[in-house]
Amino acid sequence: MTIDPSESHELVRRQRELASLYATAKSLTALGELDDVLQSVVRHAHDLMGTDFTYLSLVADGRLSARAAEGTISAAFLSATIPSGVGLGGKVLATRRPQWVPNYAASTLIDHDADFDRLVGTEDLVALLGVPLVIRDEVVGALFAAYRSERSFHAGEIALLSAFADHAAVALDNARLYEESRKALRDLREHVAVVERAQAIHETLTGVVLEGGTPDDVADLLAGQLGGTVVVLDRAAGPCSGRVTTTVDADGTAHSVAPIRAGDSHLGALSWSRKALAEQGVSDEMDLRTLERATHILGLLILKERAVADAGERLSGELLTELMVGSPGISPARRSRLQARHLDPDRLDLVLVADSPASSPAELARHLHDIARDGGGLAGEHLGRATMIVPAGDRTAEEVHRRLRRALGASVLVVGEKAAHHDWSRAFALASRCASVVRALGHTDRGVTTGRYALFALVFDPDRAGELDRFLAATVGPLAEYDRRRGTDLVGTVSAYYDHRANVAATARALHVHVNTLLKRLDRVGDVLGADWRAENDLELQLGLRLHRLRAL
Repeated sequence: MTIDPSESHELVRRQRELASLYATAKSLTALGELDDVLQSVVRHAHDLMGTDFTYLSLVADGRLSARAAEGTISAAFLSATIPSGVGLGGKVLATRRPQWVPNYAASTLIDHDADFDRLVGTEDLVALLGVPLVIRDEVVGALFAAYRSERSFHAGEIALLSAFADHAAVALDNARLYEESRKALRDLREHVAVVERAQAIHETLTGVVLEGGTPDDVADLLAGQLGGTVVVLDRAAGPCSGRVTTTVDADGTAHSVAPIRAGDSHLGALSWSRKALAEQGVSDEMDLRTLERATHILGLLILKERAVADAGERLSGELLTELMVGSPGISPARRSRLQARHLDPDRLDLVLVADSPASSPAELARHLHDIARDGGGLAGEHLGRATMIVPAGDRTAEEVHRRLRRALGASVLVVGEKAAHHDWSRAFALASRCASVVRALGHTDRGVTTGRYALFALVFDPDRAGELDRFLAATVGPLAEYDRRRGTDLVGTVSAYYDHRANVAATARALHVHVNTLLKRLDRVGDVLGADWRAENDLELQLGLRLHRLRAL
């Protein structure tokens, strides 16, 4: 059978086209990078169709931009962008069908763009065929075959370029899916790395707690892992409830604060300061979760420390009470208990009592416990007073007053008394009584010893109570007895008289009485004590009146 030469040529051409399409499809399946995919499509189409140049454009932000090209073409043409609604490309996108013109510049079937028309003239582009790139029913661009001479395009050429466009669309979709999967994999790997890092930090924090670490140790470890600065805030600072909050200063420093809670108890807060990120990414979000997890660990740690501290305070208070009740002297059993706590009972020779209108005795005792722990002593609440026993050489009343004043932020009175021969009970009684006297004298914010108020020793020394009774009976006794029998207040009148330096007018104003009434009262005092009561034993009477008033406290 004889084959017509024209048929033979057509058969060869079809075989060549099919082979090229097959090679294109095969090569596209092995490519992953989007730019490589587009360039491969354009190269195969150019080689098979024999165009002067071939290029592929994609739609981005309402404009067509060339992404790949093959053949002789200028850089200016490739870098140009035109609105997606004009030119042959605009017509392809609008109709979603292949379109061609034999002479681009002379065509009246398309909407021309002046800038692109100038490039067409410069590039000597004449005939142009464009076919759409459709992905999942969306036109995303066009593939163009261009010639520098006028010509028509037959159905075979249009079908061939359309086949390449279909391959390009599939490859473009695959490339985009490939990029998305790679990004998802990168994000997943980053997320896994962040989760593993957070888990490692959590395990390290748990190890710190199990090894007996402190809240400050936890904060230091977090700062080393997260970067920046981490600080544990006390109960007075930070939010009491809710989750972590983040603020950013004007200088770009971010501060995240997470409350530390255990049940309904607010224990403080954890503050993390660092340079703010431009974007809050997975890493920063996971770091904030790590910060919140750390507050759970800190809550348990703080509760444990408090439990230990409470147990220590209870034991310290029990030992203090035992020493007070059992003194003077100390039994071998109590000596052993003190030595088990590394305390030397022979050095515990200073008893201090503290009083403040701003704090209860129990709260004051907790502060004294912190001081006693540092100074090798005991603290607790005894007979309603915050009390501490420490070595006299390690602490002074003035120093304890300064520390309490700083901790409370309010006035506080501290009175100390030396304890001789393990007689802590007597020292406590003297210090306690002296504290009442000092407060009655208007001194409410100082640290003193009983020796400073030796003038009033008769008031707060129980061993000399008999002497005090005799002295008061001799000086104030007659007036007090007269007041008891007559229902008067001569003792108060004379006290006010001396308080105002024997000024009759000032005393009358203070007592809210007329001067004549005051003079009659003073005459009555003369009837009781004698006419010369203001001349004889005047000092003893004034002292007796002051002691009488203090004893009534």
